[in-house]
Amino acid sequence: MAASWLVKVRRLIATALMVGVASATAVSVLAAENKGKVLVVVSSVSEIPLQDGKTYPTGYFLNELAVPVKALIAAGYEPVFANPKGNAANWDVHSLDAKFFAGDKQALEKMKSFAQSLPGLKKPLSFAQVIKQGSAGYAGIFVPGGHAPLGDLTTNVELGKLLREFHNANKPTALICHGPVALLSSLPDAQTFTTGMTTGDAAALERASKNWIYAGYRLTVFGTAEERMAEQSQLNGKVLFYPAEALAEAGAIVESGKAWQNHVVKDRELITGRQPFSDEEFTSVFIKALDEQQAR
Repeated sequence: MAASWLVKVRRLIATALMVGVASATAVSVLAAENKGKVLVVVSSVSEIPLQDGKTYPTGYFLNELAVPVKALIAAGYEPVFANPKGNAANWDVHSLDAKFFAGDKQALEKMKSFAQSLPGLKKPLSFAQVIKQGSAGYAGIFVPGGHAPLGDLTTNVELGKLLREFHNANKPTALICHGPVALLSSLPDAQTFTTGMTTGDAAALERASKNWIYAGYRLTVFGTAEERMAEQSQLNGKVLFYPAEALAEAGAIVESGKAWQNHVVKDRELITGRQPFSDEEFTSVFIKALDEQQAR
């Protein structure tokens, strides 16, 4: 009888503990859900034009997207994906390399599975939909790299409008590797500016970059030395213009850092990372900025 009573007591205690754990987990999840949404901007293109009529198949760089997004979710933020057309985004196959995950092949496979599990990458919102809904409900905006932003984000008028809204609201704006080139979309005349970069029209560049919202901002981006190496080993061609040179021409203060070395710059609401190996520090700085904003 005593033994039976003891078993019942133990079962009751175990049940209570499980309920307590479940409740605590539920509270934690609910708390996490209250942190807000982050707009994750990806490209709609699967290739970009190069000089001499060549093209290069590309997409988002796996670690530059997956590492920050996974951390954002763990920190309690909801990633909402968007691109110009609202079509499925694809990764750059050159990013499916364990070297971008400290040589850990298992980490690479886990991140591949993680990215494939994100429904927002399969069916993102279009920029037009985001604008219609309004950007006020977002805590910040994030643009990963890969060469794809060079294809359709540099001159996208809708993205330029969204960036200006986040800038005016002083909300964290984070871009890594080639992602910062998307800042050019917020120029008064981005199309004329990018055309001027490809043709070397100095007068057009000066006219098109007047009163840029990021003029005077410190930032970093995939460096010209790195791009030239990538042109030889990866692209088999030359990009239409170098991101670092374009951003400097537009009025930003570009900090190069060392080639293939981690480098992250934060200036006011703008957070930029130089290349794939900046992913972890870049993510940490971005989430800290989001949390600080939420605390205000």
